[in-house]
Amino acid sequence: MISNQAYIHPDAKLGKNVTVEPFAYIAGDVVIGDDCWIGPGAVIHDGARIGRGCKIHTAASIACTPQDLKFVGEKTTAEIGDYNEIRECVTISRGTASRTIRSTEPSSSLTAMRMA
Repeated sequence: MISNQAYIHPDAKLGKNVTVEPFAYIAGDVVIGDDCWIGPGAVIHDGARIGRGCKIHTAASIACTPQDLKFVGEKTTAEIGDYNEIRECVTISRGTASRTIRSTEPSSSLTAMRMA
């Protein structure tokens, strides 16, 4: 299901059975695998490569511009493996100098904060 309140660029490539919740934003140079869930307000920037069965939660930002001062606008990607869960407010930037950045091993969960 794709919400009519989400924005999906016409060039984005979405797999089968992808759910996109309201207010999510998906840019054009994006590939999202089958059976993914994109939560409300998630932002998927150009350069995102998301594997199968991933869950991207509210306010996560995937493939945003790196904060590294060596980044000069080169085309890079952020690659998320299969069955990863990116929790609320996590930011994953693209790589620098034509390198990619990947999440941890498949079936991982990344969180922005952890409550003890």
